[in-house]
Amino acid sequence: MEIWINPACSKCRSALTLLDAEGADYTVRRYLEDVPSPDEIRQVLDRLGLEPWDITRTQEADAKALGVKEWPRDAGNRDRWVEALAAHPKLIQRPIITAEDGTAVVGRTEEAVRDALSR
Repeated sequence: MEIWINPACSKCRSALTLLDAEGADYTVRRYLEDVPSPDEIRQVLDRLGLEPWDITRTQEADAKALGVKEWPRDAGNRDRWVEALAAHPKLIQRPIITAEDGTAVVGRTEEAVRDALSR
């Protein structure tokens, strides 16, 4: 299990606290420092069953500067979104937990973290 975190994020800290309380075996990835490649982002999206716009923090300053809210959300623009997430990792929703069964969750709630633990 791997968890992508921003240590400044309260949701990330809460997820780590829960993982520790449950004795989970996991690896921390500080994705702002160890930035995922476009291919890694695609792999996580496949595991999540989501599209890049589904995990984009559109209220971030970088998102507003790029105008991502106005970008088309379709297959033809998927790579544009993925490249933006790789170039501006602050835009990636967090925390993302990759589960042992090959799936992943955005662990913003206790329920989502527990879901990842049960997989």
